[in-house]
Amino acid sequence: MSNWSALEQSLTSALSLGRRPVAVAFCDAAPAGVARFAGTEPSGCSFWRLAAAGQAFYTVPADHYNCPIGSHTHSIKLPAPRAAELEQTLTLMGGIGYVRMEEVPGIPTLPKTPGAVVYAPLGDTPLDPDVVLVAGRPGRLMLLLEAAGRAGVATQPGLIGRPTCMALPAALAGGTIASTACIGNRVYTDLGDDELYVTIPGRDLPRIAAELATIVTANNTLADYHRARRTSLATE
Repeated sequence: MSNWSALEQSLTSALSLGRRPVAVAFCDAAPAGVARFAGTEPSGCSFWRLAAAGQAFYTVPADHYNCPIGSHTHSIKLPAPRAAELEQTLTLMGGIGYVRMEEVPGIPTLPKTPGAVVYAPLGDTPLDPDVVLVAGRPGRLMLLLEAAGRAGVATQPGLIGRPTCMALPAALAGGTIASTACIGNRVYTDLGDDELYVTIPGRDLPRIAAELATIVTANNTLADYHRARRTSLATE
């Protein structure tokens, strides 16, 4: 098991993070020694907020039923009494022009239903994470993506948006990916208008973190270089 605490400290310092990175592990069954989530939340991404605030726990599929979209991306089948909620939610979103129904089949989903999902601050994760969610300002997360490129790990071009929770299966399938988030996620997690996410496969994070210092130093040097060029060349 990697030293996730040291990795969190490295990320937080290099990227000036205002909230803790979140570790997510998809399990076949409830893990021993981890507290089960007690209570209710309106969405799966609400658990990200709790983990970023310092809680470590696991959920079971039923804990995700309140969010039909999140249940869909996590391959969690809603029980019969609530099965219509996914179509109802998509109909609402389509009716107000938020989404087109033909987009829905292209939304990434987990390859199988998890028996339990563990959420924790990265530094306190009880299990090696399948994915790590890093929230921050674009200018700092730029460094994280550049470090991923330098590390030679799989990264995906462009940004993905709604629904934010699809970033988890997308990262598992294709590698590190940036997400602009969605309005539901921003409400449920208190993500700021000036923040976005980078989602990283847990297996790749140690290699990425190892390249961060080089990337940060290089960017600081280049900032001075470009400031000097602007001073000498710009005529405005």
